[in-house]
Amino acid sequence: MYQSNELSNKQKAAILLIALGPEVSSQVFKHLKEDEMEKLTLEIANQRKVTQEQKEKVLAEFHQMLVANNYISSGGLDYAREILEKALGAEKAVSIINRLTSSLQIRPFDFARKTDPGQLLNFIQNEHPQTIALIMSYLQAEQSGTILSSLPPDRQVDVAKRIATMDRTSPDVLKDVERILERKLSAMATQDFTSAGGVDSIVEILNRVDRSTERTIMENLEVQNPELAEEIKRRMFVFEDIVLLDDRSLQLVLREIESKDLALALKASSNEVAGKIYKNMSKRAADMLREEIEYMGPVRIRDVEEAQQKIVNVIRRLEESGEIVVARGKGDEIIG
Repeated sequence: MYQSNELSNKQKAAILLIALGPEVSSQVFKHLKEDEMEKLTLEIANQRKVTQEQKEKVLAEFHQMLVANNYISSGGLDYAREILEKALGAEKAVSIINRLTSSLQIRPFDFARKTDPGQLLNFIQNEHPQTIALIMSYLQAEQSGTILSSLPPDRQVDVAKRIATMDRTSPDVLKDVERILERKLSAMATQDFTSAGGVDSIVEILNRVDRSTERTIMENLEVQNPELAEEIKRRMFVFEDIVLLDDRSLQLVLREIESKDLALALKASSNEVAGKIYKNMSKRAADMLREEIEYMGPVRIRDVEEAQQKIVNVIRRLEESGEIVVARGKGDEIIG
């Protein structure tokens, strides 16, 4: 008779799904990739006879992994290890943690993402800008936005630039910075180079800072690094964000856009974006636009993206002139 630890992970998954029953298993399948479903289906078919003991052992192991994962999510790896050692013994705890961390790929500064940004600010504000940038790159965008807004203007620009131009950081440097924060993460952290920062990271952060902070950073970046500033501005508002505009603002935008560009832009847009635009046009204009799109035929993706970017540029221009307001994050609620 097979013991639980003698089964492969694929066999365990198949037995688990068998034990859970078809109704629950069908819901699990919805979240799997096609190749994963195929492999599991084949494995389930091959499990012609599963003993009660096998089911119980696999279910017990699954429950332990689930509980351990909850411990990691709520209190971090050290907390999870401590609780599991008390409940299951040191050897079993290490085994579970090892299996979980190998698949979870716990990110550095996990503890910091559960910490109030005000407390983090007090701890890191006097660190070197590169250290601050590295830590903020691993935080939730909302946390980093709060911290960036609270830094002095000159440091805001420096840190934002460092986040945007950051590429990869070695594990040794990450561990050194974690020691600066006087915290511990897992000793089993991945030894691969880990990517953080970049333009997407700073865009997410800037979308959550107050408008004054954003303006200060962007104005300075335009002087220090015009190409980087343009790349950030290009990503600050993407075409799909049109759904965030209020009706009045969108109507002002539509007046500035040529019909051909609008038709091209909508050729590959989501139903939500198209619906928002049609809603803010007259019925006659909307019908004409639908007809133009229908008779346009196949188009190049590049042409669609260029048309969408033209519309984004119009939105940016109208925002900069104060004719419309784009709500981005905290502090940007619109008052009618």
